[in-house]
Order: sequence, then structure tokens, then C-alpha cells
Amino acid sequence: MIPILDLKGQYLRIKDEIDSAVANVIDSCKFINGPQVKEFAEQLAEYTGAKYVIPVANGTDALQVSLMSLRLNPGDEIIVPSFTYIASAEVIALLNLVPVMVDVDYNSFNPTAENIQRAISRNTKAIIPVHLFGQSCPMEGILNIAKEHHLHVIEDNAQSIGAEYTFQDGTKAMTGTMGTFGCLSFFPSKNLGCMGDGGAILTNDYTMAERARMIASHGQSMKYFHEMVGCNSRLDTIQAAVLSVKLKYLNEYTKARQKAAEFYDNGLAGIKGITIPQRQKNSTHVFHQYTIKVSEGKRDGLKQFLLDNDIQTMVYYPRPLQRQQAFRGIVRYGDNLDISEQLSNEVLSIPMHTELTEETQQYIIDKIKEYAENNF
Repeated sequence: MIPILDLKGQYLRIKDEIDSAVANVIDSCKFINGPQVKEFAEQLAEYTGAKYVIPVANGTDALQVSLMSLRLNPGDEIIVPSFTYIASAEVIALLNLVPVMVDVDYNSFNPTAENIQRAISRNTKAIIPVHLFGQSCPMEGILNIAKEHHLHVIEDNAQSIGAEYTFQDGTKAMTGTMGTFGCLSFFPSKNLGCMGDGGAILTNDYTMAERARMIASHGQSMKYFHEMVGCNSRLDTIQAAVLSVKLKYLNEYTKARQKAAEFYDNGLAGIKGITIPQRQKNSTHVFHQYTIKVSEGKRDGLKQFLLDNDIQTMVYYPRPLQRQQAFRGIVRYGDNLDISEQLSNEVLSIPMHTELTEETQQYIIDKIKEYAENNF
């Protein structure tokens, strides 16, 4: 079986470094808030350009702590795309806030500034743009809207670490560093993944950074002195040690994914019924996923055909958020969500990881061509 992700192959290439880093933590017995956590936070700040990094337990916690830091009131509205993983909207509902779902662009999979603008009401307090599959949302337009309406922006950057956005004046910024907060996930499958759960919050605002840091540590500014109600969310020391090693290779990993994506592009372009991922002109693409679109209701047929030929694929996401039972009666819809609905029936992510060989990719391309020739 050709896996959609090869974590073991990536590990084996840097096994000695990973094993040594983990062994050092075990030898020290400083499993909680060991020095490796601070070291990784400093390294991540340098890599991203963010002034402050708050390591947390996972990407969902990063979103929740960020929202808690805004000191919002029950009933306040947060705009979020409908085509994304549930965590982006789940944390909104969990805090008794109102998710306002907006549609996404058919080509980029990301929310548009226009859709966000139409969804704003007098109760809107923040926007959560999700940088899906590896490239940035149209941040210049989103930030301009946020400034005009005095809204916070919390970037969900779980899938796009290392992607770079270019503003019209030529200035550049990494995803996760442009809003009030940027939220990262280090789930093992992510481009920068640990060997368990992990996450981080990025911000350039000192006050927000201190508030988020306190909230993630039971609301305390110093041990046993609690200034607010918080939670317990911290990055495990072993995971921080693993991430420090892998961060050194992140640019190399990104180049490997981009090279693989280019090979797919050349092989899959022009196949009837298949649409390859579109690149946005203002963003680089780090290809957390390589997601094609399959027309005429043939997506599930292609998925099964590839599985029958030992190729693993995934559908991200088979059901948009507006059709999830969990959100019934607690959301507002900013507009019609037809594109999210359509994408859920067409998208298919094929194998994309740092260990792909051209021989393997050619086999995948050949099988997709074979299916298309017989079904379109």
C-alpha cells in the first residue's frame, strides 16, 4: 500500500538526532516545562518572525486560548469558513460564542475577503481565516476589513507553517504572524509534526502574549497566584525536543513537498475530469495536502479504484461544517455555502509527503489517468 503519509520514512532519516534529543529529556527527568520547551519557542519565533511564541498542548488549544485571550462575551460572533476541520469552529461554540460560517473560494479552498465582509454584523468580534492545505488566505483584504470594523484576526495556521504571503507593496510575512494571533498544530501528520500532540500560539502583541501565557497555565502569572480562570495546556518537553530537531529540516521538507507537487502538476494537468490545485499569486504553497477535484460525481469511484490499486487517499472534508449535527441551532450563516457543499463532494487528497519518489508518483498518476480515460 502506498500511504498518503510516510512518518516512519521521515523519522528514519533523522533517527539518531531524534533519539538523542528524546534520551536527553528522559535522562534529565524534566518532563514538564523542561528547558527544551523554551528553546523550541525561541527557535520557532526566529523561524516565523513572530515576537512571541506560547507553546501549548495542541492546535485546538491554541485556538481556544487565543479566543479566551480576547475576553469576549457569550453571544459574540466569530466568522469562520465552513470548509475546514471542525476545530476551527468547535472552539467558538465551546466558549458560548456564535460561529458565523462563510463560504470559500472554489479554487483556493480558502475564505474570501468578500464573503467575510458580507457576514459582518454588529455582534462580530473576530475572524478566523484558515490557511487550508498549505497556502495563505487573502490576508491583505481580510486585515483591511478587520481594521475597518475593529475586529481581531486569529489565523488558523495548522496546515500552512512556512507559507509566505506577499502584500501589494512587496512586503512579506509568514502565515500565522499577521493577525492578533496565529495558531499552529504539531500533530504528527503536519508539515512540522511531533510524535504526539503539540501546538503553539504566535503573536506580536506583548499584552496578548502575556494573557495567553497565563490562560494556558491555569490563569496564573506566577505559581499559585491566579489572576483569571484559565486552562492547562502545555507542550510536552519530549515533543519540544523532537520539534527542535525537525524544525531544522522544515525548509528542506517544504522543498521536497513543492517538488513532488510540481511532478504531480505536470503529470495530472489536462486530464479530463481532474482539476489540480491552484496556486494563489500572493502566497507560496507548502503542500500540507495535494488535493485534486474530481468532477461528475466520480470522486468516490476514483478513491475506490486507487485503493484497489494499493494507493491510499483521503477526503478532507466529506461533510462541510454547516451540515454537522454539532452545530445545529447555534450558528449563523453569513451567506449561502454552496461551494463548501460542492467541494465536499469533489475533493480528494492523494499521497503527499517528504519521502515520495518520482517512481511512486508516476504510478499514482498513471492510475488516475487510467480511471479518467475509462470514466469521463
